[in-house]
Amino acid sequence: MYREDFDSDDVYSKPVRAGKRTYFFDVKSTRGNNDFYLTITESKRRTNPDGSFVYDKHKIFLYKEDFEKFVEGLAEVVEYIKNQCFGGEIPRRPESEEENPQVAFEDL
Repeated sequence: MYREDFDSDDVYSKPVRAGKRTYFFDVKSTRGNNDFYLTITESKRRTNPDGSFVYDKHKIFLYKEDFEKFVEGLAEVVEYIKNQCFGGEIPRRPESEEENPQVAFEDL
């Protein structure tokens, strides 16, 4: 889902599926379309007691003046996790789990 419609608030969207979560990176324009910012949304599907689904969403707004510091901070903590917690490399999720996520008994 890529959108490049500069007449609307939504300019571009990149969803990233990661197991039970989906991350959305959305470029949005300010009113008047004279500036742009990024929203990052984490969406996770949750099952209600009645069996229906609901999506928990958490969103952050990132403005252009903060892009560089944000990327630097993210890169620093990812490097820390890779080197200090996993001995240099973050384990990857198995492809089969990525494509066909397993439903845990607790999720039913």
